Amino acid sequence: MAKIESVKDLIYKKKQLTSATTIIEKIVPVVLFLTALISILTTVGIVMTLVFETVLFFKEVSFIQFFTSTELRPLSPVEPKFSILPLVMGTLLTSVIAMFVAIPIGLTTAVFLSEYATENTRKILKPIIEVLAGIPTIVYGFFAFTFVTPILREFIPALQATNALSPGIVMGIMIIPLVASLSEDAMNSVPNSMREGAMALGATKFEVTIRVVIPAAISGIIASFVLGISRAIGETMIVTIASGSSKNFTFDITQSMQTMTAYIVEVTSGDAAAGTTAYYSLYAVAMTLFVFTLLMNLLARYISRKYREVY
Repeated sequence: MAKIESVKDLIYKKKQLTSATTIIEKIVPVVLFLTALISILTTVGIVMTLVFETVLFFKEVSFIQFFTSTELRPLSPVEPKFSILPLVMGTLLTSVIAMFVAIPIGLTTAVFLSEYATENTRKILKPIIEVLAGIPTIVYGFFAFTFVTPILREFIPALQATNALSPGIVMGIMIIPLVASLSEDAMNSVPNSMREGAMALGATKFEVTIRVVIPAAISGIIASFVLGISRAIGETMIVTIASGSSKNFTFDITQSMQTMTAYIVEVTSGDAAAGTTAYYSLYAVAMTLFVFTLLMNLLARYISRKYREVY
């Protein structure tokens, strides 16, 4: 026969449980606050490091020269020159090429998965597409250098062994899962009632997609484009391997160029002694890159909030 507990025992156990729950409720907010504080302090530490070292660089190099000159010769023994423009040009050209590849392919992939593919097809194709995001970027770099560039040189004889075109194309392939996944999520958030209403008025599937679904999901789609550009700007290994280290200020994508991230890799590889102006230049370049990516992320947030549709 089961033992019947007295009312006194039940009240005592209830007090113990309440006491333990109260302690946990007090500890959890503290743990969460400390976790959030670590993220904030890490960000502040990164920013302060960049700012302090950048200030040391601009004590030696003119701010105007750095942002207006087109010559970059940091390791020249005679008269070193420091300019961000060749690196900005290389970064922008490779990023623009990447988005010309990623945006149409990623968007059409998202349209297919969201509007045309069956549930079983979507379950098969989406993980396959997202595998591209898991491939190490150094693999993409060697793929661009040893496979894509030789193929392109068959059609473009003037293309150099290292150039801006090949890494731009491969970066676009790498960004496709980002654009496709975020765009598909935005399209899936559009209520089916809007699709059904358009079809009830006689619209075809294609017309519903172009005139109803995409406009309704435009904030998420544009945000995916902006985040994709930000990802391309910050890419390192692909451009380091495939775009070369020539510090050319040119619009010719067939020539070897260097991006901001590739320059940072070059300087930190040991070519510039610590404490020299060339060494501090990497922090100025890193600070510029940080501002670029920050502005792109802020732009994505602004677009998402301004054009966001709430259903």
